[in-house]
Amino acid sequence: MSQTKIHVLHTGSVNVDRALPFKEKTLHPLPFSGWLRPKSWRMWVPVSAYLIEHPKGLILIDAGWHEDMRVDVRKHLGFLASTMITGILPPGQSIREQLQRLGYTDKDLDLVIMTHLHSDHVSGLKQVAGAKRVIVSDLEWNAAQKDGNYIKSMWEGVNMEKFEMKSIPHGPYKKGLDLFGDGTIYLVLTPGHSVGMVSLLVKTDDGWVLLGSDVGYARKSWEQHILPGVTTSVEEADKSLRWLGEFSKRDDCRMVIVNHDLEIAPQIIT
Repeated sequence: MSQTKIHVLHTGSVNVDRALPFKEKTLHPLPFSGWLRPKSWRMWVPVSAYLIEHPKGLILIDAGWHEDMRVDVRKHLGFLASTMITGILPPGQSIREQLQRLGYTDKDLDLVIMTHLHSDHVSGLKQVAGAKRVIVSDLEWNAAQKDGNYIKSMWEGVNMEKFEMKSIPHGPYKKGLDLFGDGTIYLVLTPGHSVGMVSLLVKTDDGWVLLGSDVGYARKSWEQHILPGVTTSVEEADKSLRWLGEFSKRDDCRMVIVNHDLEIAPQIIT
């Protein structure tokens, strides 16, 4: 049995216009916003996080929605964002509650990795701020300081370390981080949806599990090559999605999981 165990966790859901996960050709200047578009074109998708039990540490990937989403969505997301998206966090689904159910607290976490700093990934970060380390790519951190669309209050007061990209054998740009220096977990630079977003390659006995963050939103994203509706660079998003699709066809690729895929149920991968 593999010593590495991946818990796929759903930390609530987010409601978005269909053009946010799947880019549309339209005369509408901002179709992903949902502004002046039919409500029937909106959809609920899961907000995921991943807990990895690894021989070298307990690792959390992203943090899902904060419990404040149960109190006042508009206050937590801010006025502008709340006109585009909304979210729900059912009882028992916050990252704090799910860790507790598994017998952990945030202080047991050796590392929290933020794939990127969009609200549905970083919202719950303060509920795991007791982790030994929290890291994000320096590219993503620097972009977030300049871009008003990020909600900086979500990580205010949390000590986030910034890591630099190094040469690795995987990815569209062959840049990222060999987390433990032993090739068992790679953070892979997959930009385009955001400037410094990373995906993760996790080695199991039966092959690689690719946690693709928001490179795509469902299997059809890479099978039909549909880019996300929100991109910082269409060229980079295209290259990242093509790489994900190519990697998914490898004999040693066991599974590809993206954050908001409706077809991926909570599960444990061993």
